[in-house]
Amino acid sequence: MTREIVRSANAPVSPFFSQGVKAGPFVFVSGIVGTHPTNGQLAGNSIKDQARQALANCEAILEAAGAGLGDVVEVGVLLSVPSDFAGLNEEYVRWFPHDPPTRYVAKLGVDLPGILVSIRMTAFIS
Repeated sequence: MTREIVRSANAPVSPFFSQGVKAGPFVFVSGIVGTHPTNGQLAGNSIKDQARQALANCEAILEAAGAGLGDVVEVGVLLSVPSDFAGLNEEYVRWFPHDPPTRYVAKLGVDLPGILVSIRMTAFIS
């Protein structure tokens, strides 16, 4: 099975991890936060703003791999503030309105100033 690093100019980059990795028919998207890819600034101070940007960043990485949100089979969400769960769901349902992928939500263990959410995805390209 080949392993291909996925890069998108439309998502934040880091020297510590790849945005995504394509392995066989799978695309693995790293935990991505809600920062703008062009200026690195947080999309806002609310869970909805940051979740919206994190999901857009994930979508850009998926597209760079030849996939889309419809190919996502699992989503992992890490919240800094667990009480933000309802706000996360309000934004999340806009991105996955029908037959959503499997999902887990847990508390973000690392304290990153201003970061409210980190989202990762796994997609299957048939």
